[in-house]
Amino acid sequence: MKRTGGGETAKRHAGERAAEAVDDGDVVGLGTGSTAAHAIRTLGRRVDAGLDVTGVATSFQSRELAREVGVPLTTLDDVESVDVAIDGADQFDRATGALIKGGGAAHAREKVVDASADRFLVVADPTKAARGLDAPVPIEVLPSARRPVEAALDDLGGEPTLRAAVHKDGPVVTDNGNLVLDCAFGALANPDALAVDIAGIPGVVAHGLFVGLADAVLVGTDDGVERYDYAVE
Repeated sequence: MKRTGGGETAKRHAGERAAEAVDDGDVVGLGTGSTAAHAIRTLGRRVDAGLDVTGVATSFQSRELAREVGVPLTTLDDVESVDVAIDGADQFDRATGALIKGGGAAHAREKVVDASADRFLVVADPTKAARGLDAPVPIEVLPSARRPVEAALDDLGGEPTLRAAVHKDGPVVTDNGNLVLDCAFGALANPDALAVDIAGIPGVVAHGLFVGLADAVLVGTDDGVERYDYAVE
């Protein structure tokens, strides 16, 4: 299959294929972002056709879209488990399935839902594929801890930058009321170790390294979908 496309057609193919993997009666984690939105819309059409599913939203954005297209919603407090989570990625390592997420500043809630799922399906277009991770890592931090977290990230060899809002003055504020630092580390030789180091910094709420979580990555192209499967312990 020819690997082409980074536009809406590729994203739609990936989202639709992931939504087709949802079975009747499933509890579905609803990811955030443009590719995951195609999956949510497809689930809405399947619900209209009689599919019985319940969604767990990972953000205000995914919750509002699910309501718009008619996907019933619940919370992690009210279900025993999530059967399948569908979410996007900003970058993924083709060899290992390790991800960098958080471009939409929803990675804290996404990680909770994705990690709780029996199956975690990542939807992406070809522009997100990489041989090793090297994109900046989004890190959600408590506002009062920004300065010490920045210093600790600098000690780890990172270059943190406070994410600025686009349509308002000041920084991006997450759904949880926190700030986001985008931390450049260059090529990540050991994402597993870095994930542990970042998580251990006091004041860090969540980071965008998703290591050992993805069961499969569905890469949409202009022509269809390529699937990468990974062993998750």
